[in-house]
Amino acid sequence: MAQELNIHTFSEANIGIWSRRWLLLASGDFQLADYNAMTVGWGSIGNVWNYPFAQVFVRPTRYTMEFMEKYPTFTLNAFAKEYRKALNYLGNTSGRDCDKLTASGLTATASQYVAAPTFTQAQLWIECETIYWQDLEPGHFLLPEIEQHYPQKDYHRIYYGKIKGIFQNE
Repeated sequence: MAQELNIHTFSEANIGIWSRRWLLLASGDFQLADYNAMTVGWGSIGNVWNYPFAQVFVRPTRYTMEFMEKYPTFTLNAFAKEYRKALNYLGNTSGRDCDKLTASGLTATASQYVAAPTFTQAQLWIECETIYWQDLEPGHFLLPEIEQHYPQKDYHRIYYGKIKGIFQNE
């Protein structure tokens, strides 16, 4: 059974949730069975425009970007270490080529507040409504080494999502 957490007091180690746990970004509409997911390791959680928000980075080459553009909601899902193999697979396999979610062994399920799915195996998930996006401008990089992340010049689009709910499985 899932327990809803208080958005304003949520304090998961903000940097570690991205760098150590990884997250599964899901976008689309669960009820329409039209969604995709990908592993993400870059992002942030904070406050902007007086909204609690989650920020995610998606390259234009990723299939998930099509869903981020088509649908106004997304979820971020954290899993126990035992799911690392599935998350690695989901981060390295395109949903354009196969039903990677089924192959991963994860089970999508309806979210509480948004159309995008969450997953029954998730320990923690954050449900978001997209409120803003912006494309990275390489001319704004102040550290030259940032450019090394873009050998293909496929600069990320950044999506800001107003957090509608945060949940954890008990």
